[in-house]
Amino acid sequence: MAPRRPRGAGAFPKAVEQPAPQPPDPAELYAALDLGTNSCRMLIAQPKGSGFHVVDSFSKSVQLGTGLERTGRLSRSSMARTVQALRICQQKIRKNGVMRMRLVATEACRRAENAGQFIEQVRRETGLTLEIIQPEEEARLAVISCAPLVSTRTEQLLVVDIGGGSTELVWIDLSSVPRRDRPRAIMRLHRGFQTADHPFPAARVVDWISVPLGVATLRDQFHDVEDDAARFALMSWFFEENLQNFAPSAAEQAREGFQIVGTSGTVTTVAASHLGLKRYDRTKVDGLRMTSDQIDTVIRRYLELGPDGRRADPRIGEDRHALIMSGAAILQALLRLWPTDRLSVADRGLREGLLYAQMSADGVLEDGPY
Repeated sequence: MAPRRPRGAGAFPKAVEQPAPQPPDPAELYAALDLGTNSCRMLIAQPKGSGFHVVDSFSKSVQLGTGLERTGRLSRSSMARTVQALRICQQKIRKNGVMRMRLVATEACRRAENAGQFIEQVRRETGLTLEIIQPEEEARLAVISCAPLVSTRTEQLLVVDIGGGSTELVWIDLSSVPRRDRPRAIMRLHRGFQTADHPFPAARVVDWISVPLGVATLRDQFHDVEDDAARFALMSWFFEENLQNFAPSAAEQAREGFQIVGTSGTVTTVAASHLGLKRYDRTKVDGLRMTSDQIDTVIRRYLELGPDGRRADPRIGEDRHALIMSGAAILQALLRLWPTDRLSVADRGLREGLLYAQMSADGVLEDGPY
């Protein structure tokens, strides 16, 4: 006897209507744009708890600093590329109705003779007003972006931001701050590096430096050295020479309680190569801790690949293959100098710092763990 079909069998299932997600209130949105020597990056975000939720983003290699080392000026072609990218940013800002924003430019615009003309061209053609920030503010914003990655066991912290045109290093003493308050103490640095008058236990900035050598400018210094390995060694040595005046590097430091946080495309690319990612995954990279041996292994592999092999490696990418060895040279020099065999990887930087600073100043972030 054939089984009986239940009533309604074979009928089309009734559609279940899901309510469309509510678009964020434009009054709650913040934008942060970072125009560097190499890249143009923007985030649009909404405060959420003690952090934020990213609503929209943009990132493009514009190579604004191409030829700057040689001429002292931004070229017409690099400015045109950058303006085109900024038009897209302006469209995203307008589409989302963003009213609160900070749009900043860094080393390339600090150094270029014609930076003022470029800023005016951007304002005229896109309606965006770029602000050229000084190295101290750039360093401070990079530091506060990394606050969520600071361990409560950290006594001494070195934050390194490897950019296209410069590298910022900030040495912070957290030993007088209660352990559970250490990440929060880093966030308070958005007010400035001098926090002596603050009522809470403060993170003390021992020293900071902005070295006018980033992945693009360091590469340009040694572009005439043909041998790949020799060029790498010279770049690493030259960067180390430029750190002689950074006070903490001259003193003996205890390994226990020491943490280096690195934020840059170089650091995240090395991390992706170490993990063997076929496709970049921020959730696996941000917050990863790598040993110096693991980093050295990746750098040795880059040298073995040579320029052609690095160009073809999907983990390095088309935009970064020409810059990865100058960034690796900086990274290797840093790990030689300081008493730790681990590096915390931060897939965050100036944009996140700009957002945290704006939201903290407006009092819209919850005072909770980061």
